[in-house]
Amino acid sequence: MYYRYQPSPLGPLLLAGDEQGLHLVHMDAMQAWELPDTWQPAGRQLDEVARQLDEYFAGQREQFELALAPLGTAFQREVWQALQRIPYGTTCSYAELAQRIGRPRAVRAVGTANGANPIAIIVPCHRVIGSNGTLTGYAGGVERKQLLLELEGAWLI
Repeated sequence: MYYRYQPSPLGPLLLAGDEQGLHLVHMDAMQAWELPDTWQPAGRQLDEVARQLDEYFAGQREQFELALAPLGTAFQREVWQALQRIPYGTTCSYAELAQRIGRPRAVRAVGTANGANPIAIIVPCHRVIGSNGTLTGYAGGVERKQLLLELEGAWLI
């Protein structure tokens, strides 16, 4: 696994991936987090990820075109795929997301899978909000969620 730290308006991001694709975009990258011994600093392996993230933060990219390889259960991967279908600049509720995957009673499980998303920003879990239109928890912090939604021009209550 290759890794690098990427500066962003949200603070440094930890990127990690291999030949299968991107496995991780982690906020709070400079917090005490011990990297596995098997991880190696990236040379050019994560340059495309960094370039597309820079374009996104500059308002020049609405959709990412990257090979993704998140590790998770089949249900989590199903939720993460559904997240990628939420259009840029729009939001949906956890209940709507559960409906979209054909599991309307799995709202809490959808919320848990959303919170376990290892590829923040690129798999846009920040676009999921509470049913009443309010911002709800976000692994990177609600302030970052709001910044991402404002960057995308999403309407918020």
